[in-house]
Amino acid sequence: MRLGQVAAITLYALPTAAPSFVVDTGINSIPFYPILREGVRRMERILVIGGARALGAAVARRAAKDGYDVVVGARDLAAADALAHEIGAASVRIDLQDESTLAAAAERLKDGVDHIVTTGSAPHDVRVTELDRDKLLTAFTAKVIGPMLVAKHFAPVLRPTGSMVLFSGVVGWRPGPGSLVKGVTNGAVEYTARHLAADLAPVRVNAISPGVVDSGLWDRLGDKKPALLSKSAAKTFVGRHGESEDVVDAVMWLLRAGFVSGETIHVEGGARHTSP
Repeated sequence: MRLGQVAAITLYALPTAAPSFVVDTGINSIPFYPILREGVRRMERILVIGGARALGAAVARRAAKDGYDVVVGARDLAAADALAHEIGAASVRIDLQDESTLAAAAERLKDGVDHIVTTGSAPHDVRVTELDRDKLLTAFTAKVIGPMLVAKHFAPVLRPTGSMVLFSGVVGWRPGPGSLVKGVTNGAVEYTARHLAADLAPVRVNAISPGVVDSGLWDRLGDKKPALLSKSAAKTFVGRHGESEDVVDAVMWLLRAGFVSGETIHVEGGARHTSP
């Protein structure tokens, strides 16, 4: 090929696990990854468990916008399908309380997953004398046992440069009456992330610990919601409650933070350091 001559370029679609295209210069073939914002490879696949609502949906929407190949995982498959249709993603039924759904999802995605974000929770907000054993186990499964079983089934398909992001919460560092189960389960997520990071290495595992965030979850309070958000804002160093974007920004950073593993990132304006 003479200097200045432009070679013909042919683009071939490849599977998700491979580069997005091959550029054929007529001399050799060069793998090509479309580069988007912050160097995201278009074909990196992210599974968002609990991705059909609240913070999970916010993560899924941002990931799709940033060029990830998004899979929305949720117990309510109809809700997952609806969001997937909206953002141009795939969907899969995943119930952290049902290990068989985890095994089935891993089999379906066996061609490879880069990142998994799990946002599940099952609150059991009672005093210790009112504990219900089944609800206690459900709460631990959503936050700790479920993510560990996700790791069990997805370890064979998680790419070594990938990551898992678990969801904890500020209540793990702010003990109080009636928050026993929520506090213990969220606190346990920190150690789950730390030990999974050692077990799955070089796959990175980290946790996000949000404070009170206006993610849509509190809409059920109706007219009482503004008072809750105002009260929580007064208990932070930054003088405001959290927004979904605060948490999503932290999640997206962790996906790209290749030298961070086994850590819990607190996104709560310093709330855990203030008085109850």
